Amino acid sequence: MYSSFKLAQKYIRYYLGASNGKGHGIHSPFVFDLVVNVLNDRRKFDAYKKVETLRHELLKDRSLLEVEDFGAGSVKSGCRKHRSVRSLAGNAAKPPKLAQLIYRLVQHYSPDTIIELGTSLGLTTSYMALAAPATRIITVEGAPGVADVARRNFRQLGLGHIEQITGNFDGKLPQLLAQGLKPDMVFIDGNHRKQPTLDYFNMLLPALQQESFLIFDDIHWSAEMEEAWQAIKSHPAVMLTVDLFFLGLVFFRPEFKVPQHFTIRF
Repeated sequence: MYSSFKLAQKYIRYYLGASNGKGHGIHSPFVFDLVVNVLNDRRKFDAYKKVETLRHELLKDRSLLEVEDFGAGSVKSGCRKHRSVRSLAGNAAKPPKLAQLIYRLVQHYSPDTIIELGTSLGLTTSYMALAAPATRIITVEGAPGVADVARRNFRQLGLGHIEQITGNFDGKLPQLLAQGLKPDMVFIDGNHRKQPTLDYFNMLLPALQQESFLIFDDIHWSAEMEEAWQAIKSHPAVMLTVDLFFLGLVFFRPEFKVPQHFTIRF
């Protein structure tokens, strides 16, 4: 993990070097549509208030949960520690700006099936479920106590169509794909290490459809996450990537004749 100072430095370089966030000078119609109608959609949807009211409640919850960290957040894989709900809501959950972007991505592209690796407290999951009430959403969380809180949150918001799975991504993702699942969208927000990230990407590839897309979290979080992002960008199946610094979007659409890679200010 980069230090806060180094990450801030990298963000400044990203911001100064990124394409204009309004879409000026972007010649790809698909990316221009993404920028204008998704990234720059300033509407205040009712879902925003619902989820942010829940977030506000969670930020006051001092209950301790046992968290088994299988990712880069631990020195040793499987390290157990206790964290409060308020700490997870303040530090592990996606901030409103990014969670609401994912809401708009789901709303805009209307995926039929979504897989999320990393439920946490379920705030981003709730945004996705509110954006697409008819979509099948399967979310995987490694920590049973955290998954229980997410389940409670889904009930509070009346979200009965979310399928929860508890366990390590390394085992649960292959089980899901072995069932013949064909996800239209996958949000990978959990194990922030290079090799597991590439493993999940390679596991998913055979199951993806032409219009499927992937969202990777924290692509600049560490040197090895940046290496993973570069490897994904260079894969021959990848036809379009969009670097938003905290999130990376990956598309496979065949209408893109040559691979295109965009870094866009967000």
